[in-house]
Parts: sequence; structure tokens; C-alpha cells
Amino acid sequence: MRHFTSRIRLLAGFVGAVLVCIPLHAQTLELPPRPSNALTGSEFAARITPLDLTEREKEIVAQVASGNVPNFLRKLCPVPATSVVEGVTNTATFYATPDYLSIGSDDDYFLVPVSPNTGQRIADALHCSLPTPKMVDEIYAAAEVKLAPSPIPPTPAMTTVPVFSNHCAIVRAQRAEQLPAHPLGALVAGHQKDVVVSAKLASAPGKVAIYGWHKTNGVPIQPLYLKHIAAWVDYSQCTRLVQQKMTVNGTTKTIAEVLADPALAGLLSNEGPIPDPRYPTNALPLLPAKASAPGSISQAATNGPGYTTFSVNPEFHERIISFNFDPEVKVSVNAPEGSSVTAGEKVLLIFYALPNGNTTDQTVGKVLQSGDDWHYDIQQIGAQTRFLRDLIKDRVVVVAYLEANSKSWPAWRKAHGDKLIPEIVATVKKLFAKHEVETVLSGHSGGGSFIFGYLNAVDSIPNDVVRIAFLDSNYAYDRALGHKDKLVKWLAAPDHHCLCVLAYNDAVALLNGKSFVSAAGGTWGKSHAMQRDLAEDLKFTTQTNAEFQRFSALDGRVQFILKENPEQKIFHTVQVERNGFIHSMVSGTPNEGRGYEYFGPRAYSKWVQPAR
Repeated sequence: MRHFTSRIRLLAGFVGAVLVCIPLHAQTLELPPRPSNALTGSEFAARITPLDLTEREKEIVAQVASGNVPNFLRKLCPVPATSVVEGVTNTATFYATPDYLSIGSDDDYFLVPVSPNTGQRIADALHCSLPTPKMVDEIYAAAEVKLAPSPIPPTPAMTTVPVFSNHCAIVRAQRAEQLPAHPLGALVAGHQKDVVVSAKLASAPGKVAIYGWHKTNGVPIQPLYLKHIAAWVDYSQCTRLVQQKMTVNGTTKTIAEVLADPALAGLLSNEGPIPDPRYPTNALPLLPAKASAPGSISQAATNGPGYTTFSVNPEFHERIISFNFDPEVKVSVNAPEGSSVTAGEKVLLIFYALPNGNTTDQTVGKVLQSGDDWHYDIQQIGAQTRFLRDLIKDRVVVVAYLEANSKSWPAWRKAHGDKLIPEIVATVKKLFAKHEVETVLSGHSGGGSFIFGYLNAVDSIPNDVVRIAFLDSNYAYDRALGHKDKLVKWLAAPDHHCLCVLAYNDAVALLNGKSFVSAAGGTWGKSHAMQRDLAEDLKFTTQTNAEFQRFSALDGRVQFILKENPEQKIFHTVQVERNGFIHSMVSGTPNEGRGYEYFGPRAYSKWVQPAR
């Protein structure tokens, strides 16, 4: 740019790199000239395809800082706005980029969806704002080119770069048809949803506000929506920059000033004044902020409700990262401190779906004191995990506790279906993007429903899932839904996939003198049905005594251990606390039986969390 007078520098660090520049005085984005050797949009898309969100957005920030932005995007377009307050008509003009944030050249540019936090950083650096829903409407009304939306059917892949790239190609083909009459640089709208600022964000911290995708009749497909966490980034949502400086009734003001003024806010907002029209930029929600040591597992920053929170358990040198996954899921990830994790070391990432009625803290467990709820001492997954860390020397053992808001995974699936479950798993795995991750799906009681929801949602079980463990939790097994076929195919692939099923004869158990499950509907019946189905393809050996029925296949990689129950007791949680979680994680490996006995005395007592 001929009159380039500002200097932009990239500060190293997390994707939270900061762009710094001096104020603008013209209706342009004052960026460095695009380097002659800069990547094209297609080349940039290929570069960021394998990256996680954190690394991807670092690359996007770096490209913007270097000036790798199409020339047509730099000159801003005027957009008129009016409002009437107490009989007084206000008129204004604000200035918006002709299209959404892009990387590359005029001939080959890539529309880049980014998180609101990264979009805000870029906007701040260029003395811009993100628009409000009303501004999006005004931009659409003023647009010379109105493109029809082109939705792609929703799948878990909609948050990946290949889908971003496919959708960008569709949009650019639409735009190419308009180029003879409206060259690049003309204001264009309708082809994406906008990441917007909204008054409602004040009561929805950690969320992203999305609006727009206007159809050709001017009606937006997407009303104002604030249900996604801020780290949700899919192909349909993009960032349009609007210059902070604007004219109001012939004078110069800023967007922030106008939105804060009750007499003028109506020019830009149909929600009333917005005192703080911006997203936080100090850290990206959900994903790790930075590595705490070279090669270590990353630690997330504490940000407040709805954001990732980070805490330390000093007794056992553990780090806990917690966040909410929309809709209605709390995720708590417990990992060793970073200093104990070396670069490239394998991570055994265990997803433990909570039993019905239990909180995460109760599931983790602790030493009971007078007045404590008994639920804190019936699973002790935290202590059993510490036992496993002491036992397993060639993996970093990490547990992700998955708690449905209703305290019931069957109820959560009834309300929300299964399609988001693989996304929950993929989101947590991003925390360990720099490591080779082996995934375990595990759960007790209703937590098994999460596992079957995962099986329902995937065409086949991924190879990185190395173990599936049902701790008295396979109530939802259904051959007709393909569970048997998917398990057999998964077990037949490599030689290290393991399946462990623990159950007891609940068909004869009594609660207050009465049966509470049917012979077929409890885990006793489901486990026998499941084992019989798998036996059509796998050769099992059977060992039976007065205490257990044991079925084993594939050299112990497949185990069904079914507890007899002549006393008609309830062993639902006893199976877990008596080293059940430990056994379910090492069955079929050289560590099986080392230092513990399944259904024997607690082997992990010294690892139980002390009372605080």
C-alpha cells in the first residue's frame, strides 16, 4: 500500500498473539503490502489442514500480520444507517470490508473462519470492530452483490479445514459469476454467517454470537444464536471487519462510543446499548494456552464461567482442565503435571462417562469425613487412576471425566442424539495434539450409554481407540444397531485393541426385597447376549466357578467377567471400587493382575485423595 504508515509486529506466544499498529485515518485496512512470495489461499489451506485450532489460528494471525491479505479486501465500503429517537432522526455511515477475512491473493484467496477471540485480536490491531446483528442487516441491504447461502449438510467434519476449503470454492464460484458486473472490492453479502457482538454476550460468557446468512429475500437463515462455545468454529461462520471510526450526524465517532450511547445506539443495535462490544482476547476458550515445559502437556488459562479453567492438585502433582461443552456437558481432564511428560510420549486418554446421578467430584472420590455424601467413596476413579500411573510406565495416563448436565447419559442422548458425541471426544483430544494419543472409551452404569452413542455416530471405530471398557454399563447394547459388527471389525484390525466387560447377575438381585431389572434387560442379560454375538466371529474360552463366569478371546484382549450372585446382592458399584476400573484398563496386557486383584481388596488406598 502506497501510504502505508503503520507497523505491525507479531508477539510470540499462544494463538493469543497480539497485533499492534498505530491508528487509521482512511477507510482502508492499513496492512503491509502483500509479500511477493506469500502463500496463495490454496497453499495456505493445505498448510493448516493438519493443525488443531490453536496452531491454525496462530498461522492465520501470522499471515495477516505479514500482509498476506487480498488487495481487494483492504479498501472498506460505506454502509449507511439511520435511527429515530424521540422524533429525532440520526444518520450515520460506517465502513466494512467488502468481504470476510481472507488469506491469499485476489486470484486465489481463502475465506478463513476463526474463533471470536482471534477475530477480535485482528480487529483490535486494525482499529476495527466486529459487527452487531443490525449492522449485518445494514451490510446486506447495502451490498451490491447478494449471494445465496450454500449450506453443507452438518457433520462432525464441518469444523475442519477441508470443509472450509470446499465451501470457499462454492462461494468463489458464485462470486465469479458476478465479476463482470461487480469486480472484486464490491460489497458482497449473504454467503456466510457473521460472528457478531451482542448485548446477550454479557450473560453468556464463553460463547460465540452468530447471526445472518441472509437468503435472497433478505431473511437470515440464522437468527441470533449463542449456544456454541467460543472455540466452536465451523465453515459457515466468518469474520467481517468494520472500521472503528464512523460518521454520525456529520461528526466523527467510534463504534464503541455509539453503541454505549442510549441516544445513538439504535444506529447500530436493535438490542439497545452495548457497553462493551467485544470478545475477550487474553486467551482462547477451551484449548490449551501454552506449554508449561518443552514437550509437556499444555496448560489452559483460567478465564471464568464457560471458559476453560485450570487447577492443580498438589498432593499428587496433577493438573485439571475443565470446560463446558455445549449442549449441557461438563468435561474435566486430569493429567500429570507437565514436568513429568516428555516430548512425543504416548498419551493414554481415557474417557470416563459418569454413572447416573453422580457428579465429577463424587466420581473422582476422596477420603470420607463425617457428613460427606456416600457417593464420594463408591468409585474412587481418581485413586485408581493414580494406581494406573504408577503401574503403566510407557504411557501418560490421562482421564477425561464426562458429566451430562442431567447426571444421566441416557437422558442426554434422548434430548440431543448421538451426532455430537464423537465431537466431544475429538475436542478433548485436541488438548494433546503434540502427542500420540491412544483413546479409551469407558463408563460405569448409564455412562455406557455414551459409548454406544459413540458407536452409533461413527461408521467404524477409529484405530486410535485402543480399548473399550464397560463397567456394569452395557444396558444399551443392540445388535440391530450394528454394535456387534462394529466391535468385531474393530477387534479384528490391529492386535492391540481390547474389550473388557464387567457385570454381575443383576437379574436375581433384590432392592427392598424386589427385582429391579429383567433377565434380559440388565447387564447380566446384555453381557451374555453380547458375548454370544461376538462368539459368532471370535473363538472364546470359558472358565466358570462359584464366583465368576469368565469368557476370553484373542489371547485375553476380549474379556467378559460376570459375577455370580447367589446372595442376590447389588454389586453395581462394588465391581468398580474393588479394582474394577484398574482391571478394565489393563486386561489383556502384561500389567493384568500386577499389584491388584479384581473384586479383591482395594489396591489403591494410598492414592485416595485426602480430605481438605
